[in-house]
Amino acid sequence: MIDQNREALARRHLDRALLPFRDAALQPRPPRGWVRAIRDALGMTSRQLAARLGLSQSTVTALEQSEAAETVTLKKLRQAAEALDCQLVYALVPRTSLEDAARARARALADAHLARMHHTMRLEDQALTDSDLAEERERLVRSFLEGRAGRLWEDA
Repeated sequence: MIDQNREALARRHLDRALLPFRDAALQPRPPRGWVRAIRDALGMTSRQLAARLGLSQSTVTALEQSEAAETVTLKKLRQAAEALDCQLVYALVPRTSLEDAARARARALADAHLARMHHTMRLEDQALTDSDLAEERERLVRSFLEGRAGRLWEDA
């Protein structure tokens, strides 16, 4: 039970921590990348950035191109950010809250389980009423959410 509470607490904590990034995640990356956009906005040439990084101008051009192509490494991006007096912010921002994602998955598992069970019961002329199905669905959802979280992501 402690692990389940820890997982739910971790979801809530991350949901709160990532909330400020939700709006930022909607902002598109500049077409030529952040390094190039910030360098241009500062009026810094690629030669000047190269000098700050201790690299050749062609290496800075390659770095900017790799960022635009989404193949740049975090290490190189962090170095460029520091040379531009910026901070690299790296996060995976869920499209929905982690709690909502876990609850949606629990509902899907519950629905799959109930579909199999209800089909068998109908064949035996013991079909559940709609209210019984809804009640059992909620019980299963709670069970999945209170159980080991890894269980949520196993195939139904």
